[in-house]
Amino acid sequence: MNFTLSKVLKYTFFAVLLVLYTSSCKNSTSKKTIATHGLITQKAMVVSAREEASKIGAGIMQKGGNAFDAMIATEMALAVTYPYAGSLGGGGFMVYRSFDGQTGALDYREKAPLAATKDMFLDTVGNVVPEKSQVGALAVGVPGTIAGLFEVHKKFGSLSIEEILNPVVALAENGFVVTKKQKERLTKHKALMLKTNIDNILFTHNYKEKDTIKNIPLAKTLKRIIKNGPDEFYKGETAKKLVARIQSYGGIITLEDLARYKAVWRKPIRFDYKDLSIISMSPPSSGGVCLAQIMKMLEPYPLSEYGHNQLKTIQLITEAERRAYADRSYYLGDPDFVKIPIDTLISESYLTDRMSDFTFEKATPSSEINRGMIQGYESDETTHYSIVDQFGNAIAVTITLNGAYGSKLYVPEIGTFLNNEMDDFSAKPGVPNMFGLIGAEANAVAPEKRMLSSMTPTIIEKNNEFWMSVGTPGGSKIITSVMQTILNVSEFGMSMQEAVNEPRFHHQWLPDTIVFEPKSFDTVLLSKLQQKGYNVNEKKSIIIGKVDGILKLPNGSLEGGADRRGDDTAIGF
Repeated sequence: MNFTLSKVLKYTFFAVLLVLYTSSCKNSTSKKTIATHGLITQKAMVVSAREEASKIGAGIMQKGGNAFDAMIATEMALAVTYPYAGSLGGGGFMVYRSFDGQTGALDYREKAPLAATKDMFLDTVGNVVPEKSQVGALAVGVPGTIAGLFEVHKKFGSLSIEEILNPVVALAENGFVVTKKQKERLTKHKALMLKTNIDNILFTHNYKEKDTIKNIPLAKTLKRIIKNGPDEFYKGETAKKLVARIQSYGGIITLEDLARYKAVWRKPIRFDYKDLSIISMSPPSSGGVCLAQIMKMLEPYPLSEYGHNQLKTIQLITEAERRAYADRSYYLGDPDFVKIPIDTLISESYLTDRMSDFTFEKATPSSEINRGMIQGYESDETTHYSIVDQFGNAIAVTITLNGAYGSKLYVPEIGTFLNNEMDDFSAKPGVPNMFGLIGAEANAVAPEKRMLSSMTPTIIEKNNEFWMSVGTPGGSKIITSVMQTILNVSEFGMSMQEAVNEPRFHHQWLPDTIVFEPKSFDTVLLSKLQQKGYNVNEKKSIIIGKVDGILKLPNGSLEGGADRRGDDTAIGF
């Protein structure tokens, strides 16, 4: 009997060793099933929305390139394989921490055209016409993607643009395989794509799962950009084709708009949460400010004692979120156009006062919450990827077209969709945009102004060393998804993959509702929240964020968290 038991234990031990070894094999990918740990590698990693993009980014680093080279390759590979959110016709934000501890942020957010006006999305009696800012050529902001990537290359690049982009050109020429989820998205949005473009485009054919899509026009565009640099997109043949398409469909972007576009280096938002130092995106993203506000409001409370997704935890997070989003609606916009009291908004004294009327006994209705008063102050779809390289550089990048396939307007000669970022402006103070977010004068439309965003690419330090890179798509839910993922690891002791897998919830001040991932939360818990006066919605949002993150483990290796809600994949070595 003892002999048999010892054999069982022996074989069990070796089986466990085999599993551990297999999970950390070079260039293996994270499982799509619900795993407790993600891919673990020793030197470098990319986690993005598509396996092909992660492979290309990791391959660039294996050739000796750094995280910034890999950023350019990964983002352009997403433009090929993930047109739902990746595109030459969009924009984004990047937060970085270099190997020597230096941090910074790049704003390559889209801008309003020179001909834009404050009332351009209103009808003759002053009512908002949502379709104007959400679908078609008038919804398009001046794209920033190419300017942003070349700005990164100019400052940090180590390989040539040709070395970086050649694998992407090959991917566009050889094609990518349609996944089940991608097929469903293409089917869902086909009718609106056809209506917007009047005729068939590359992505309106009846694709099936495992079909291959080749984008030859995009490959040709990338070859011109390799040869001519960013001027090709903003002043050259590509610029002319882009403007011709937009104007022929009633848009107002001109060659002058493109020629004047510049990406901007900005100082990131930096704040402490207990033993963590958090670096996130500054305005015109609301991400860093709101993340700081929420987490600083939570900091005095013993969250880990309350328990993960338990009653007190959900109450506390909801109340902090509603106060932060109320401030967001009034104070935040493009810092080149409006004065933003950032230091006050994220100060301990201000945030303590914001939570002074909070009680665990009952909900604080949003109708009773307004912006915080600051003395003297006068004035969905997105994707994220995280990269860490073998040299110690780390980046977090969130890019977007805003809605699914952006404005749905496609430029066949270039091979790319165009954004509908103009909807992120406040078309009229007090009227919600497509994500239900309320805006004020700070985010009103103005020529060459950058629209407010919720993108929250974030890097976290622990003990003065890199600890985590994280971010997500999700419109207004981005900030809260990033925040919950960080807390899942720091407060509740989860692995990176567990933290990404866990169900999430969201509140944004207005509408006054907590949105929960369906069938993920205990019905008794939801009932208790309702008894305390909270409005609960399990039906509205199927997915709350698709988080991609990288966590540095105590032994120095890297764990990837690739969100099971998408086709997201971690690749590394």
